[in-house]
Amino acid sequence: MAKNWAIAIGINQYNNLQHLNYAKLDAEAMRDWFQNEVRFDKVFLFTEDSPPIKTSPPIPTQATYGNLRRFLRANFEIPLLAPGDNLWFFFAGHGCREADRDYLMLMDSDPGDVEHTAIPVDYVTQRLRRSGADNVVLFLDACRDEGSRGGEGIGKEHQGVVTFYSCSPSQKSYEIDQLQHGSFTQALLDGLRIAGAGNCATVERLDRYLQSTVPTINQTHQKNPQHPYAKAEPATKLHLILLPDYATPHDIDTMKLDAYEAEVKGDWELAKQLWLRVNVAARGLDVQVIDAFSRIFLRQGESSAPPKSPEPLPNSGRSGVSEPATTAHQAGLQVFQFEIVKVNASGQEVKRDRSKAEYFTEDLGNGVSLEMMYIPDGTFMMGTEDEEIERLVQKLKWDGSRREKPQHEVTVQSFFMGKYPVTQAQWKRVAALPQVNRDLKADPSKFKGDKRPVEQVSWNDAVEFCDRLSSLSKFTNKQYRLPSEAEWEYACRASTNTPFHFGETLTTELANYDGNSTYASEPKGKKRGETTEVGSFPPNGFGLYDMHGNVWEWCQDNWHDSYKGAPRDGSAWIDNDNQYQVLRGGSWYNLPGGCRSAYRTYLNSRDNHFYPFGFRIVCAGGRTL
Repeated sequence: MAKNWAIAIGINQYNNLQHLNYAKLDAEAMRDWFQNEVRFDKVFLFTEDSPPIKTSPPIPTQATYGNLRRFLRANFEIPLLAPGDNLWFFFAGHGCREADRDYLMLMDSDPGDVEHTAIPVDYVTQRLRRSGADNVVLFLDACRDEGSRGGEGIGKEHQGVVTFYSCSPSQKSYEIDQLQHGSFTQALLDGLRIAGAGNCATVERLDRYLQSTVPTINQTHQKNPQHPYAKAEPATKLHLILLPDYATPHDIDTMKLDAYEAEVKGDWELAKQLWLRVNVAARGLDVQVIDAFSRIFLRQGESSAPPKSPEPLPNSGRSGVSEPATTAHQAGLQVFQFEIVKVNASGQEVKRDRSKAEYFTEDLGNGVSLEMMYIPDGTFMMGTEDEEIERLVQKLKWDGSRREKPQHEVTVQSFFMGKYPVTQAQWKRVAALPQVNRDLKADPSKFKGDKRPVEQVSWNDAVEFCDRLSSLSKFTNKQYRLPSEAEWEYACRASTNTPFHFGETLTTELANYDGNSTYASEPKGKKRGETTEVGSFPPNGFGLYDMHGNVWEWCQDNWHDSYKGAPRDGSAWIDNDNQYQVLRGGSWYNLPGGCRSAYRTYLNSRDNHFYPFGFRIVCAGGRTL
């Protein structure tokens, strides 16, 4: 059986820094979770008054620079753990960034001499990796100063580990008096305790939960926004199973796919690590692990040329990693790898991460297909908080932003969504199918191009498109429809809380809109005056393109002037006597403020088909489609 060790550090009393109130309680709560709820084999607690570790001689655990550095050096010089084992490290206290290095501030650290009195996070990761465990996970509720949890901005990627940060580098990490915990630690404990559907058994799901929950806690307790995030090195560790007891068969299949990809690339050490993780999660009951190790053993002696494509996973609902995308009912879900771009309020790129998403391909014939991205279930805050709405009203001299209130929590079930708005090539193929309820023009668009989005499409036209696609088993055995307004915003945000999924603002290098106007402090950009080919700009975290700008996208919902009484389960809000229909996303014609994730508008007729109007489709259901 795999071993599980943890180190929990929490510091309230500092000699040279502002005291904190609940960091010690944070660490003690994590210690209790490690010991009592998930039964870790060893847990080491460091606070200002924690008892010594019972060895001969005893090891002092007061969280000073000397004690912690000595503990890390002495106890992890010789590997005591092995591949397949887990080592978790939790720190609650002050942190800072000095000379391009991240530091954890201990009880006696001197802010005037950080390099010699504080411990670099790199040093921590180097020592923990010497333990022999192939999975090292850090939780840093740090960057705290002046009574709040905030500071210099630690957040560097650390080689070979998964690191969860309590806030982005420009933000503070807050303590909540009513909870007697930091908001990050409270959300972390809550997320780790979720069982059943929606659990946080993997790094990816825990990251999404924290990104959604921490801002909600801060808003509830009237604190400024705080956006946690995770970094993984290598990126496959995003699929790491943190809690095997809660892992789903899909979680295991995802790690198998990563392991196969490592084999294809000839990265044998990574492949072995991943297959070990599969073995641990499957409790030694997966026969594919034995085959994998036999295969790796044989191929390690071969040349550096990649091995032949491995066989598809039997009964897994997914194709082999090198198999080309085909229809979903033939080969299951494919994996799409891409980069996510983040910008600051000046429009400057501040972060670029690699990510993956799953999808299936629906073949429409004649070389035309639909790529449908898997959107996982989750909970998010829909709409805009009151303070931000009033700021927008003052800035724009228009009260339309008040349509985005009250901000409310919505839980969305998983579904598939078009990777792009429906293109003109896709439209032509479906428009040629037999009519269900109404005629469709074969070529309604003003701006021509097979890869451009179809436009000048009414709501009724879009519904007919979905009906035709759904009705013919020759092309699909699935039910296609327009997204609900909640599904659209959830998919657009992709676990972000900023005005745009790119960050604090938008630039014309990231989306197609009227760049003669600005949203924040970014420079003016281009005004293209027409649509662009789909996929011309970076995608969001779910692998969806053109969610901001290009063409407006129809939703199922009838228009409502506010969210009072709106469904909280992600379903469409429909009144049969209301002919006004919701549009989302903005277009090439709009200013950047109209392209925000939360922005909403409507048209007063289901038959209007103006030139900025297009749509994208969804298909309900989980990965078993």
